[in-house]
Amino acid sequence: MEVLERAYAKLNISLDTPFIHADGEQEWDMVMVAIDLADTVMIRTVTEHHEIIVDSTSGLLPLNEKNLAYQAAMFMREKAGVNEGVEIHIDKRIPIAAGLGGGSADAAAVLRGLNRIWGLQLTETQLAAIGLKIDADVPFCVYSRPARVTGRGEIVRPLTKKLPAIWVVLAKPAVSVSTPKILRSIDYDDLQHGDEVKMIAAVEAGDYQAMLKYMFNVLEPITAARFPEILKIKNKMIEFGADNAQMSGTGPSVFALTDKASRAKRIRNAIQGFVGETYITHIVN
Repeated sequence: MEVLERAYAKLNISLDTPFIHADGEQEWDMVMVAIDLADTVMIRTVTEHHEIIVDSTSGLLPLNEKNLAYQAAMFMREKAGVNEGVEIHIDKRIPIAAGLGGGSADAAAVLRGLNRIWGLQLTETQLAAIGLKIDADVPFCVYSRPARVTGRGEIVRPLTKKLPAIWVVLAKPAVSVSTPKILRSIDYDDLQHGDEVKMIAAVEAGDYQAMLKYMFNVLEPITAARFPEILKIKNKMIEFGADNAQMSGTGPSVFALTDKASRAKRIRNAIQGFVGETYITHIVN
């Protein structure tokens, strides 16, 4: 049996880490959205063999147990108590190592797809709990709709208000960011926290202007100190008409928001000359 799943990239409209747990893992408080930049993931179960096989249109992905989609298939086989072979093909469109959750989105797509194929009838909450074993972004990617994400990433509360039409211009500079290094660099005594309560209220009200006002990412100064390209791109986006701009996740991708398609095109045209990868997309409700 075979299914196709869309694996949507994610953005952190706000990102805070209030404290660190005793085991060294961060506590998160974030507003996350999915955007219509997506991989297509084909999941097929077979009886001819008992392997998990991953292939991709990208030559940069690991195709073994290091691949998050592979891990998702492994956990779902264990949950289902089956030993069927699973074949996964990833048509890759989300940039790799970009702070956009591409690997987590692929894993979430496999969780959803095998849940359908094997008729497990697991809820999104149950799939998210499995996803947390793989990566902190997988639980949100199971839902892939505007949500507040707390805990270690496993508590996902979808927000009820449909957001207005918001265009997103994405730019990924040609640098490689190590997420573990960035997280180890956090000085909790020096973090400048945003106002998550007001951001939640803005999203719940569908108030675009308030969303713009309360956007923040506490990790942006840390990553930007190592990679000044990030602030250069952000400032250029604002200069050329973005309503606001911000780094996503631990970076290095930067995104601009606007409510006008014509302005999104102008921003992209302005930054294409010095950023290798640029995209125009929109937030998925």
